[in-house]
Amino acid sequence: MATKIRLQRHGRKSYAFYSIVIADSRAPRDGKFTEKIGTYNPNTDPATVDLNFERALHWVLTGAQPTDTVRNILSHEGVYMKKHLLGGVTKGAFGEAEAEAKFEAWKNNKEAGLAALKAKQEEAKKADAKARLEAEKKINETKAKALAEKKAAEEAAKAAAEAPAEEAPATEEAPAESAE
Repeated sequence: MATKIRLQRHGRKSYAFYSIVIADSRAPRDGKFTEKIGTYNPNTDPATVDLNFERALHWVLTGAQPTDTVRNILSHEGVYMKKHLLGGVTKGAFGEAEAEAKFEAWKNNKEAGLAALKAKQEEAKKADAKARLEAEKKINETKAKALAEKKAAEEAAKAAAEAPAEEAPATEEAPAESAE
């Protein structure tokens, strides 16, 4: 029996959620499976993977063939790195303690890289928000200037309208007095 490590789809339409399962290669995608070793949720950012590392390593070492997506997930989680290091131990290239140390160093390096990437993304978000705020302040300043100019023009027009109105009755009264 050829075994495969593959994804089994769950969830609603346009919102898939997958289980990572060990199944016979002839079984349908959502059919009967031997063992569930984890879950994969591509809807979150970044995608969430919950994997039973030891069982995944066991199945990879026993020859189960993963699909392309599952291979990427297992590689990202370090299962293939651990398999590679265990292969070096069996060949006698280095000891098991050294293999564990190398794996831990790889894992720490990966976590540090992810933390740096997350910090960089947060910094980019803050810079983008600051730039948008500055742009909005400039727009508000130009709108305030335009509004102030409009109000000044309206008040000037109002003052100009009131000034002739005050002068007009005075000029009308003067001819009336001269007529008497």
